[in-house]
Amino acid sequence: MLGGDPQVSGFEDPGAFGFETRAIRAGQPHDPYTGAVVTPISLATTFAQDAVGRPRHGYEYGRTGNPTRHAYQVCVASLEGARHGFAFASGLAACDALLRVLRPGDCLLLGDDAYGGTFRLIDSVFGNAGVEHAAVDLTAPDKLRDAWTPSTRMVWLESPTNPLLTVVDIEAVCAVTHELGGIVVVDNTFATPYLQQPLALGADAVVHSATKYLGGHSDVVGGFVATDDDRLADHLVFTQNAVGAVPSPFDCYLTLRGVKTLGVRMDRHEASAQALVEVLDAHRAVRSVLYPGRPDHPGHDIARRQMSGFGGMVSFRLYGGRAAAECVASSTRVFTLAESLGAVESLIEHPGAMTHASAAGSALEVPDDLVRLSVGLETASDLADDLGTALDAALECAPASPSELNPVS
Repeated sequence: MLGGDPQVSGFEDPGAFGFETRAIRAGQPHDPYTGAVVTPISLATTFAQDAVGRPRHGYEYGRTGNPTRHAYQVCVASLEGARHGFAFASGLAACDALLRVLRPGDCLLLGDDAYGGTFRLIDSVFGNAGVEHAAVDLTAPDKLRDAWTPSTRMVWLESPTNPLLTVVDIEAVCAVTHELGGIVVVDNTFATPYLQQPLALGADAVVHSATKYLGGHSDVVGGFVATDDDRLADHLVFTQNAVGAVPSPFDCYLTLRGVKTLGVRMDRHEASAQALVEVLDAHRAVRSVLYPGRPDHPGHDIARRQMSGFGGMVSFRLYGGRAAAECVASSTRVFTLAESLGAVESLIEHPGAMTHASAAGSALEVPDDLVRLSVGLETASDLADDLGTALDAALECAPASPSELNPVS
């Protein structure tokens, strides 16, 4: 079952093939009428039926199912190692669909370092509907036992987290949660299925902002849920159709096109990210660097065990506080000051004032000296020079005392 759409033949047993092969072929047979190698964009909103209640090819209405959307769902589900996949109009629409399994009086536990938009949805939307929540340090899975109540139903985690790049032991969290009778949802946006597959580690569902690395080109907004749980799949089939927060066929086409190059893009994102970590390590203005690929990162060993790479996101903290962070974020030429992440262009932002402003005053508030980088595909030396110049500017516009500065350099 993949969003209620009929199966697409032509590429049997996709699990027998490698990741990059499935990204290009799973769910995407050559067009039977023309031989086209690219999945067509099916714009139809309704489909002919041979008799009452007997759709000719399994499709009835565009909100319920669409051939282009089905191809996209089959492909990404395959990449996550899932039997069920569902596309939504945004990452938050995908989160919303999963959260609708909760009822008033139920409680959700989430990590104390999470995307501000997810927190806003849980706190202000589902909180107002009677769903309770609490923030937990998920780097210590046994803390779930202390936070657990008879009404707890779900644990929501990110790994690596947004924006502090904290790594959570997914397998350990799943073990504790399942022992206590709950389900685990993993936001896999930062890692992508190329670097990490949470279902294989015990997660019940995986959610993505497809706007980010899956699409990869800053030109489409979308979300995705993958699961092997049949009951969750039934819930998602119903919710996807009943609520109707589905992507357009063109959005599905764009995301599917982006997915084809996910593997090679992630390799380049990571290589450049590691080069920039060296720049940050060597600069006097930098207080600390947050990147799972660093051997001194608290979650480095876990990341090595559950991921095949460390990704293209880097965060760092600065001497000089918020003024220094805002100065760096405003002083780049190659990096673009903008929200979002995971695309071909490099982005820089101040999370406290931008993507995570909604978490201010909560347990999920982020440090005001934090800067987040989404490392793109530009020439690595250009990115390094640009970042170094911006860091130099921070020393001028937000000077710190000599005793505070990084002693290197």
